[in-house]
Amino acid sequence: MITPDTLHIRCGSDIREALALGGVPGDYLEFSDPVCQGPLPPGMVDSGDALIERRAHFITREYGMPLGEAIRKLKAEWEGLKAARERDSLVLWFEHDLYDQTVLIRVLSWLRRNPPKAGSEVSLVTIDRHPEVTDRFIGLGQLTPTQLAALTETAVPVDAAMLRAASDAWAAFRSPDPEEVQMLAEAGSTHLPFLSAALRRHLQELPWTRDGLSLTERLALRAAAFRPSSDRDLFQAVQQIDPQPFLGDAMFNAVLRRLEVAPRPALRRDDTGRLAPTRQGEALLAGMGDWLDWNPPEHWVGAVDLANDAPPWRWDEDAGSVVR
Repeated sequence: MITPDTLHIRCGSDIREALALGGVPGDYLEFSDPVCQGPLPPGMVDSGDALIERRAHFITREYGMPLGEAIRKLKAEWEGLKAARERDSLVLWFEHDLYDQTVLIRVLSWLRRNPPKAGSEVSLVTIDRHPEVTDRFIGLGQLTPTQLAALTETAVPVDAAMLRAASDAWAAFRSPDPEEVQMLAEAGSTHLPFLSAALRRHLQELPWTRDGLSLTERLALRAAAFRPSSDRDLFQAVQQIDPQPFLGDAMFNAVLRRLEVAPRPALRRDDTGRLAPTRQGEALLAGMGDWLDWNPPEHWVGAVDLANDAPPWRWDEDAGSVVR
């Protein structure tokens, strides 16, 4: 039951105001560390200072948030989640994509180890489409206050089986061996119906065997080749051609910078600020080069540290599997 003591938890602030306007009672907690990007070193405790600082440094470097602000924000999110255990009810709002699903399994895994007080109700609102959204469904932020309020009727209880499935999935996501994620993606989960597709999309962010590019990198390069564009226009173009878009604009811009500032860049910026493929970028699109041969990787994909893997893990799209 949703009451004034309910806490709504979501990986962003996009529906905070709309829930209130829709007459949905309760408070709101943004828990939004984008763990689908950046380092997740094995062995670091989720809510511990070491991982918080590591994640904060990544957020500062890639998204431009001042370091002190990033640390305070991440710590406040964890404090909010810890305090949530004293609430009468929690409602988790997460859609189908990789960003949401990874934050969801992280939250559920933590709640399994740190359960709310006796009698507290935990429920989940999760969708991958809406009958009244005529454009492509990207996320809950597209919905009106009335539509969001109606979704509360679809909330399902978070039971022990769902908590266990999420905990297993988060453990696999935190493993440096992406074969564990692949096994979960192939098996699927009746308790978390959108997780399988999201995990497959995660594996597609590994360098591909055909050219060393991740799926997002390739789609960005392809969009820039079709029409040299600003960062914002490329973001919007890729959202339309990505099989499961999950990146916010700041997250996408971090991918663009990787392509632009590499030793042998695939993108170049003209005097008007528009991005277009370099000679190397054109060669990659033609299947005549390998991005990793030209630019050794320096980033993480989940718990996979590409810089220190030798050889790095890759994704084979034809086989539908990770390879090394």
